[in-house]
Amino acid sequence: MRSMDAQNKLKLLLDQLNTVIVGKPAQVRDCVACLLAGGHLLIEDVPGVGKTTLAHALARTFGLQFSRVQFTADLMPSDLSGVSIYERGREAFVFHPGPIFAQVLLADEINRASPKTQSALLEAMEEKQVTVEGETRPLPQPFFVIATQNPHDQLGTFALPESQLDRFLMRISLGYPDRAAERTLLAGDDRRDMVDALPPLLSQTELHQLQQQVQRVHAAEPLLNYVQDLIAATRSGRWFLQGLSPRAGIAVVRAAKAQALLSGRDYVAPDDIQAILPQTVAHRLVPVGDAGRGPVEQVRAMLEAVPLA
Repeated sequence: MRSMDAQNKLKLLLDQLNTVIVGKPAQVRDCVACLLAGGHLLIEDVPGVGKTTLAHALARTFGLQFSRVQFTADLMPSDLSGVSIYERGREAFVFHPGPIFAQVLLADEINRASPKTQSALLEAMEEKQVTVEGETRPLPQPFFVIATQNPHDQLGTFALPESQLDRFLMRISLGYPDRAAERTLLAGDDRRDMVDALPPLLSQTELHQLQQQVQRVHAAEPLLNYVQDLIAATRSGRWFLQGLSPRAGIAVVRAAKAQALLSGRDYVAPDDIQAILPQTVAHRLVPVGDAGRGPVEQVRAMLEAVPLA
């Protein structure tokens, strides 16, 4: 895909999503960057602010086949992966795939399910495959998990373990709309009807080409030095209890490359790192006890303190 064609496609993608998710262009941009980078997305916020609507809109706009699973306390791992059922006509057990066999799995309110069910997603998110009854089965390509979750202090929630949080490339929050955006929501069409009417704007070939372009975005040596300085700062003990892993550092660079492509550049700038760092690493970090700030605020404070060489 030529550079000009790619930019036109990306602009159309963003414009279409912003017609449904009103007043949140930065969050919409982060979501698109996450999927272009081939990562999984976690959307965390209070109920009713548009998390599920955004996930549906992303899947439809990217032209991907998706399934939705409402995570509840009684959801079992087999409800995700599928089961083998004995069929008399064939005189054999036949595997019936579960909803995880989709290009986009919308895991709605993921932290309402038990830890056992949450862990069933680990292999799928990392390896793009599932093992059922001793047999490994590949998942469709591409495969994305878009999960929504409610704040941990709400009743009936189970905090995601660190190992699963680390599988998400980004975590974003939508927050309440401003007054003008809320007026548009109150006076406008039903968002669910709008999502159902969204046309797909990408073919699978075009999506693959855009993801290949993300990988080809150049990250210069000074830029990588800056990333390493930020990673080292997280490990210093001044800001966080534990620092970022090498996998998290790779995630930062991948997300920044996608951000650069969305900005029409074939190289990563420091602004790209600064723009995506809180969304990419805050869910992997725990601030030191006397910080008095949440993870996102602490990451932003660290950004201010680490000089750009």
